[in-house]
Amino acid sequence: MSDNNEKDERPEYLKKRVIVPSITAIIFLISGIFYSIHSIYYKSTDDAFIEGHIITVAPRISGPVVKLNIEDNQEVNKGDLLIEIDPKDYEIKLKQTEAKLEEARALLKTVESQVEKDETELTFAQNDYERYSKMYEKGVTSKQDYESSRTKLNVSNSNFNTTKAKLEEIKATIKRLEAETEQDKLNLSYTKIYASESGRITNRMIESGNYVQIAQPLLSIVPNEMWIVANFKETQIANMKKGQSVKIKIDTYGRKKFQGEVESIQRSTGAKSSLFPPENAVGSYVKIVQRVPVKIIFKEDINEYNIVPGMSVIPEVKVK
Repeated sequence: MSDNNEKDERPEYLKKRVIVPSITAIIFLISGIFYSIHSIYYKSTDDAFIEGHIITVAPRISGPVVKLNIEDNQEVNKGDLLIEIDPKDYEIKLKQTEAKLEEARALLKTVESQVEKDETELTFAQNDYERYSKMYEKGVTSKQDYESSRTKLNVSNSNFNTTKAKLEEIKATIKRLEAETEQDKLNLSYTKIYASESGRITNRMIESGNYVQIAQPLLSIVPNEMWIVANFKETQIANMKKGQSVKIKIDTYGRKKFQGEVESIQRSTGAKSSLFPPENAVGSYVKIVQRVPVKIIFKEDINEYNIVPGMSVIPEVKVK
């Protein structure tokens, strides 16, 4: 009987030592082939995070907070009254400026009347001087009368110029007081701080009764709109284009896959956009694979999920 028909009498453990590595090798081979094909059609990175607009709210005037209408993590709508600063000082300042403005306007009418009067006297003095000049040349009048008319003309001209200059000064004062009045009205309106956008209150650093200063950060508003900034390696973006579909995995939600798409690709690397970009032409040079920020937007409603800026995500872009 031939050897092919003989029963394999090798111990069982020897058979397993051959079969197990073979199966493992086949699995690794299939996995490698799958990964290679997958990496051609999809590009992924774990250097990606949720981003969103964070609007810092700060006062444009100083004063004590008399009313606080918000709580931590509260949802607010655009136009909601958030904080009210004590308006009393600004109301008094506005009334004082308005009183000065009314006083200046009343004085303006008086000076305008005086200008008209001085202009009439100047016209009369000019006519009188011209008449005496002709008479003096013909010897009809005395030199004393001629010089008296000239003196009156000089005095009238000086009075007119002085009053006119005062009129211009009052007009300038009125313009300044009108501007101050508008500024005082603005300052009074700034005592009420409204929400500039709809969103959620975060990073609140103010309590009722606190004295706040101009430009002091009080809180932040985070709108509901969120997106992703994924920092892909420069070797991954060759075929990446706007509009390509993206599967988004957020660490918070485990296996849940969100749908998105590539919105834009930054026109510079992250290192080049940093505060101190590298000077590759100076000193010793070591090549480092650069990262290019890619903006990815959600293509589904995510308001029902607790997705906030700073969360880690893993996007997978279908590039082919």
